[in-house]
Amino acid sequence: MTASDDLWAGFDPLTAEDIAGPVWDEPVPLTACQDLPAFPVDALPPWLRDMTAAIAEETQTPVDLAGCLALAVLATTAGGRVTVRIRGQWCEPLNLYTVCALDPGNRKSAVFSLMTGPLLAAEKALVDLSGPLRAEAETKLRLAEKAAEKAAQKAAAADPEQREALTADAVHLAQEAEELTVPHIPQLVADDITPENLATALEQQGGRISLMSPEGDIFDIMAGRYSSKPNLGMFLKGHAGDMIRVNRQGREAQCVDRPAVTMGIAVQPDVLDAIGRVEGADGRGLLARFLYSKPQSLVGHRNLTPDLIPEHVTAAYARHLGSLALALAARTEPAELALTPDADKTLLAYQEVTETGLGKGGALAPITKWASKRDGAVARIAGLLHLATHLDDGWQRPVDAPVMDAATRLGDYFTAHALDVFGAMSADPAHSPARTVYQYLKDTRLTGFNARKLYRALPRSDFPAMADLDPALLLLEEHGWIRQQPQPPRTSRGGRPPKPRYDTHPRLLAGPDA
Repeated sequence: MTASDDLWAGFDPLTAEDIAGPVWDEPVPLTACQDLPAFPVDALPPWLRDMTAAIAEETQTPVDLAGCLALAVLATTAGGRVTVRIRGQWCEPLNLYTVCALDPGNRKSAVFSLMTGPLLAAEKALVDLSGPLRAEAETKLRLAEKAAEKAAQKAAAADPEQREALTADAVHLAQEAEELTVPHIPQLVADDITPENLATALEQQGGRISLMSPEGDIFDIMAGRYSSKPNLGMFLKGHAGDMIRVNRQGREAQCVDRPAVTMGIAVQPDVLDAIGRVEGADGRGLLARFLYSKPQSLVGHRNLTPDLIPEHVTAAYARHLGSLALALAARTEPAELALTPDADKTLLAYQEVTETGLGKGGALAPITKWASKRDGAVARIAGLLHLATHLDDGWQRPVDAPVMDAATRLGDYFTAHALDVFGAMSADPAHSPARTVYQYLKDTRLTGFNARKLYRALPRSDFPAMADLDPALLLLEEHGWIRQQPQPPRTSRGGRPPKPRYDTHPRLLAGPDA
């Protein structure tokens, strides 16, 4: 006897008489699990599209993970170095926050390594190139400080009639030494970083830094891992480009005029729910700044002999991404991209769809805060795709309509996933377990069950204890998909009362999904 047979012991298959009576009320549908769209990899420029698809194939991971990272690595190169002007004063920086949710065992670390490898190589090249400059600056600074110190000592030992002139010379030399700076070691990518260190990194790296990680530790830091309460300000300003000023006792003030933080993060799906519970994350707009992806895991259906990444694809990816990173790192002032008239028309049409969707009862009304930022996100994506398309001189060309069209397709992708993510954040915690039970009952197609035997048949990973099943049964009962049978009279023998038995709605057995 199988676990399923044992579960349904004492019950007969559904019959016509069962469907006819007793009378059931119409059940209330559970929110359906949506088939979310796959990442539109063909929206990427060829060299980036080929690498993204090849990584997904070799690692047997959803293309969404590599696709989100493709945008994040582009934003790492362009953040703080390029902006895109849409109309009037509306100007967007090109940094992004992306987060992809996948269960453990999906080879996230391998995908991160392949996608970020050329960034780290470019970072090393920048460190090597800056070595002579830093050595020269350090030498000049030491000499200037020694000259200033020597002049101060000479002024201190001088006769009164000479002291004033010598003091002026010493002050002048001290000011010259103070004005000399030593360039910091270049850094493009960070991982585990506190909000305080983030401010320091931004100041040292010309206002930009990228946080890339196959784990969600950064969200624990935002929630207050190193402090008594959430610390979101740096991350809010780092996305928007709002000025950061930090004054701490005993330390020099830090100022970053146009901060540009990029994030490319992968997390487990339950981390997204935890983010939603962080104090201030929703109200202050942090959740609205992320582009979300919740792809379907391939675990259990993976090709064990996939095609490997062609060497020419890897070489082209490394060459193009590295050259873009080095070229933009050399800029001291941000370049500003314009839109062609046709690109502006494409974005304006997209804005009209957004505005309509934000209205009462509109498709975007459930995610008003997020959707209010989606047009800006599309403009940022368009700027990144433009730079990846015109690697040699993209910062000197306007963004055209085909690139903007590709960006709107990516905007639609992230919109569908955002609707799902925010829906899950606001859903009853029992909803997911209830759907698991619902699907099990639908697959077995029998008329009723014993709660204890049902628990034994369900995966322990979903229901570690019997008490974990009770909220799911209650939700299904409230929605009318099951109903509890009357409890039999208690006997004089006492003991533990039996777990309840339930009847199953005929619509669940014979009808469409809830």
